[in-house]
Amino acid sequence: MIDRRDRADRGVSPVVERTLAIGLVVLYVGLVTVTIYGGVLPDFRTAAGERVADRTLATASQRVQQSIPPEATAVAGSTRVDLPATIRGDAYAIRADGSTLVLEHPDAGIASRSRLALPGHVTRVEGRWESGDRALVVVRSGEDGLVVRLETEGRE
Repeated sequence: MIDRRDRADRGVSPVVERTLAIGLVVLYVGLVTVTIYGGVLPDFRTAAGERVADRTLATASQRVQQSIPPEATAVAGSTRVDLPATIRGDAYAIRADGSTLVLEHPDAGIASRSRLALPGHVTRVEGRWESGDRALVVVRSGEDGLVVRLETEGRE
């Protein structure tokens, strides 16, 4: 019979066990990190960015619509609009496209549109806001009715 207590390799077992345990922990941490930063986190940031973009565009649309006086033809006024500096960490722009506001963002999934409810005496909506600028809605009398412009404070 062989006496296992006299073997020279019996000290290797604890070292192999610890090495395997450390390897499994490193593998688990690596997989969790890749899953979070490779899939779950970007999807969450995009979904949150879509919500912020929708709220930003809704607020901008509301402020444009509130700036237009009902049944007025001789108007000269402006209203300040507060916009977030970035959406999902990127700069964006809001521009007028006919009677629609368009939010342009580098991530196509975040870009969106909002149709304005304009009274009949508004002839056109024009202009553009860049994120980070101080945005104004300027309403002026035009030849055929009111002209609504998206402008930046300090620039015309």
